[in-house]
Amino acid sequence: MNNVTLIGMPGCGKSTLGVLLAKAMLYQFVDTDLLIQEKAGAPLRQILCEQGGDAFSVLENQVISSLCTDKTVIATGGSAVYCEEAMRHLKQMSRVVYIHISYEEMERRVGDYSSRGIVLREGMNLRGMYEERLPLYRAAADMEFTWKEQSAYEAAAQIAKLLRI
Repeated sequence: MNNVTLIGMPGCGKSTLGVLLAKAMLYQFVDTDLLIQEKAGAPLRQILCEQGGDAFSVLENQVISSLCTDKTVIATGGSAVYCEEAMRHLKQMSRVVYIHISYEEMERRVGDYSSRGIVLREGMNLRGMYEERLPLYRAAADMEFTWKEQSAYEAAAQIAKLLRI
């Protein structure tokens, strides 16, 4: 398994850490949210507004399940954990690292989540999403990294060190 996949809550830093981790490991970097936008020809928020969460999940599952990479750090969208086929594929092709942040930190980083492309189930708020996804991330991960006060560079270096063990 020559790939690393980063999963976690919106705003946990998957893309930021992914780029830095890829540089540290001399790997390529792929952001699945960007691949989804490219395939749909629209920003995530627009896809969610116009097509809904279910259609978005189908597209996300298709995009991630079709990934074929080597020596790549893959940053997923926060809702990838709902896509069973995609998560099986990622587990087969990579080591999955869950980037954990507290609810308060996620809320601070995300801010006004209505302006972001965040998949929320009907009637669910940010707290409900956090509580629903937390056990899913932990179950899907090969390892967990809690990002607290380190800089992004320090956090990426620590993850790289964990992956080499």
